[in-house]
Amino acid sequence: MQDSKKEIISWALYDWANSAFATTVMAAFFPIFFSQYWAYGSESATSTFYLGLANSLSSILVAAMAPVIGAIADRGSYRKKLLIFFAFLGAVMTGALWFVKMGAWPVAVVLYLFANIGFASANSFYDSMLTTVASPKKVDFVSSLGYALGYIGGGLLFLLNVVMYLMPQAFGIPDGPTAIRISFVMVGIWWIAFTIPVAVFVKEEKGESVALKDAVRDGFGQIKDTLKSLKNLKNTAIFLVAYWCYIDGVDTIIRMATDYGTALGFPSESLIVALLITQFVAFPSAILYNMLGKKIGVKKAILIAIGAYAVIAIIGFFMNHVSQFYILACAIGLFQGGIQALSRSYYTRLIPKENSSEFNGFFNMLGKFAAIIGPFLVGIVTLITGEQRYGIVSLIILFIAGFILLRKVDESEAKKEIEAFTNR
Repeated sequence: MQDSKKEIISWALYDWANSAFATTVMAAFFPIFFSQYWAYGSESATSTFYLGLANSLSSILVAAMAPVIGAIADRGSYRKKLLIFFAFLGAVMTGALWFVKMGAWPVAVVLYLFANIGFASANSFYDSMLTTVASPKKVDFVSSLGYALGYIGGGLLFLLNVVMYLMPQAFGIPDGPTAIRISFVMVGIWWIAFTIPVAVFVKEEKGESVALKDAVRDGFGQIKDTLKSLKNLKNTAIFLVAYWCYIDGVDTIIRMATDYGTALGFPSESLIVALLITQFVAFPSAILYNMLGKKIGVKKAILIAIGAYAVIAIIGFFMNHVSQFYILACAIGLFQGGIQALSRSYYTRLIPKENSSEFNGFFNMLGKFAAIIGPFLVGIVTLITGEQRYGIVSLIILFIAGFILLRKVDESEAKKEIEAFTNR
């Protein structure tokens, strides 16, 4: 039943669950540990390239899988089951980082790759369940609630992990590196524990009663049908390309900011403080940005956030002091939750509800396909020039392209296209 408080909270708590990975692992400790421990002895530009390669490889696999698993979920009502499967995969692979020894960066890359696959694939099904738990009137609020809970939940565990890293002896831990390795295990446990509410309390919408093997076969065939469908849903297609561009920049900044700060010579403690600032600024901002979207329109609010990220990338090029990194952390926090939450909810207005998993598969596919370009772009530009600043500023191209394309999306025309598509 839509707008059930129990289902909404249970659904939103999955953001609380998986944000521990996004914050503690993806944004903070993995980049730091990768450059200083697993890629020990490598030049900073080389380790940046390795990190970009790890992100890009996982994104390629996720991008290839997303439309297939989305179509499978629509045909066989497997959304919740597959969400749980991929969440478990991501959590186990994250915990397994505990076993990776110093210098063993290829092993770290493989485990991180599969953890990323679990994280991103589970998100595809999680996003597709948004229209199951929320009515059109509440979809913006519920989407923003998920991100808000994610920021505070991920931030709280990250705060504990940071204290463990800075004061390991107080927890009976021998040193900082061991504390980070323990944090990977804690993230895995946290992820699984807070996946339980969505598994127990959110109902799966009934679809066709088909066996999984038949759903796989039909799912592959449906990919072709989805591509054909987008020819009749012009505004949906334009939005997807716009999203592909601007979310690439957002995801790349999230994944590579810590590595960038390390390359500029900022101490690890300062980078961690900056990430904490981002988390706790993003928590209220995700809710407040939803209010801004209601006041000026969701599309305008997204355009403002894209412009803000372009400015952030430019300022990042000129950054020299830790205090400037803190200011950028605040700026990122102000817009990060808003652009993610409103993009997710805005997209639900542009797709047929009965094909939500299939289309959300493409939504996530394009987002992750874009994340192939961003980290690789930063990594390769840095490797060629030997200067991380040029890599980070190159992201403004993606923000400009996304801004221009999003302006072309007409929601009223999109509704007509959806109606014609549904009644065809």
